[in-house]
Amino acid sequence: MRYEPIDPQLFITNRARLRSLLPPNSLVVLNANDVIPTNADGTLVPICASDLFYLTGVEQEQTILVMYPDADEAKHREILFVREPTAENQLWEGHKLTKQEARKISGIANIQWLPEFPRLFHRLMCECEHVYLNTNEHKRAVIEVETREARFVADTLRRYPLHDYRRLAPLMHRLRSIKSDIEIALLQKACDVTGAGFRRVLGFVQPGVLECEVEAELAHEFIRHGCRFAYPPIIGSGANACCLHYVSNSNVCRDREVLLLDVAAAYANYNADLTRTIPVNGRFTRRQRRVYDAVLRVLRQCIAGLTPGKRIRDWQKDAEQLIEKELVDLGLLTMNEIRRQDPEQPAFRKYFMHGVGHPLGLDVHDVGITTEPLQAGWVMTVEPGIYIAEEGLGVRLENDVLITADGPVDLMADIPIEAEEIEELMNTRKRAKPLMSAAQSRNGIDGHRRKAGRKPANRLVKS
Repeated sequence: MRYEPIDPQLFITNRARLRSLLPPNSLVVLNANDVIPTNADGTLVPICASDLFYLTGVEQEQTILVMYPDADEAKHREILFVREPTAENQLWEGHKLTKQEARKISGIANIQWLPEFPRLFHRLMCECEHVYLNTNEHKRAVIEVETREARFVADTLRRYPLHDYRRLAPLMHRLRSIKSDIEIALLQKACDVTGAGFRRVLGFVQPGVLECEVEAELAHEFIRHGCRFAYPPIIGSGANACCLHYVSNSNVCRDREVLLLDVAAAYANYNADLTRTIPVNGRFTRRQRRVYDAVLRVLRQCIAGLTPGKRIRDWQKDAEQLIEKELVDLGLLTMNEIRRQDPEQPAFRKYFMHGVGHPLGLDVHDVGITTEPLQAGWVMTVEPGIYIAEEGLGVRLENDVLITADGPVDLMADIPIEAEEIEELMNTRKRAKPLMSAAQSRNGIDGHRRKAGRKPANRLVKS
């Protein structure tokens, strides 16, 4: 793993919290995610199963967790099944967990190799009454490919049709919504590395650089700190800033445009989520600054509105009313248009068409009981925006905020957001040596710029 070991007490406590929600004589089973095939014999880098990681700290493929708190034999109350580290799989795939390592990471005493699972699972199914199986129940998920968990659910229902089956997802959503101190520290680390990446690109962006070159600067900063991208980076200049999930990152950043950066790091599988909008040439135009300041005002008011007991739908409505007022002040809407609007299609949606925030944690769009009031311990993104397609101008700002009984805590408070600070940092960057030789630069990336009549970018090395 690229990150520092996590105190196993986190996972021990998480399992204890889950046990407290189970009725007597209940069995719980969770599976790792599939290793996803690509083309030919290729596969994607394995993505850890968030619920399994939450309860064990284990990321390894094919892992299975079984919890049976009321098992007759104490050793059967928690069992973790992992792949045996054979010489062959370690030769081709690298290190696999030993039983001792799995025990140290998870705090689970009983570690078994995977071939033992069918026998022990059958025995425990013959003893238990209620069976909790896991599924992906995110409201926005579109699931067209059968997952490892789905195959396991289907096979278990076929083989043991008379048990009382229950959904594990609602319990996991409730547990994962409230972040512990250890989790908040991991999220803060992801936010801090994200901030370092943002500061790096403030010293790099200038007219002529490619969006993908900005992506490379961020990748350098994230990876050297043991992180990865939390999600495919959105790096959109000019009109691309108006595309909410733009990921091509292939255009040239031009003078007098803004560059929207929706990029963040993930550390130990905990995800940050940041958006900043910066002027490519280091100075906002008057119009860009007015839109920027409008979005920043809404961001701050929405952060202040994150209080325990508030419902997300009411928080969203507050944000929309704030945006609506700013749009009028910017001359994008009139009060007459607002009075005549269709309530089902309000006028502001032309310029602000998405939610103002979402839960954050082991998933970027994290699970949670979002129909219930906000609670202390939730971490929410706050991301208002104004997108003016006809002007090729999009501005979105986003910070990650911990809700507490004493008021919201901005986990990204140290990341530059004031327009003046961004301009100052962009315009006081230090000149350094090129990243590549002059010959490489002329014959490589910059060649196509010259053909298109654009000046080559001045590459900068940042520590």
